[in-house]
Amino acid sequence: MLSRKPLLPLFKSFTGLTVQEFDDIYDKEIAKRYEKCELKHLSLKRKDNIKRKIGAGSRQFKLNLKYRFVILLVYYRLYITYTLAGFLFDLDQINICRDIQKIEGLVKEYIPIPQKIAQKQRD
Repeated sequence: MLSRKPLLPLFKSFTGLTVQEFDDIYDKEIAKRYEKCELKHLSLKRKDNIKRKIGAGSRQFKLNLKYRFVILLVYYRLYITYTLAGFLFDLDQINICRDIQKIEGLVKEYIPIPQKIAQKQRD
């Protein structure tokens, strides 16, 4: 990962945070809140009233939460495409998109994230 010794000076350039800031935000905020948010999301009542264990049938992420947090930071800091992020983190672009969207709302409570603006085409 980016926090290894040879890449340590690049970590802040790639993510916008020092390793210490990253660890503090991750440990104190993101990891704790994510579990609660995910449990709430997975336990939502299904429309078809099928009873399953919480999280049954949901997709599993290839990377753990800490790596997904890094992906989000790198994506917004460097404005890279999902294709490039997928290459860098060994995922396809659909998974990059899903990984970012899943934690984006939680992360923006603690770190300013640019707002996505879609331009409307004029008729």
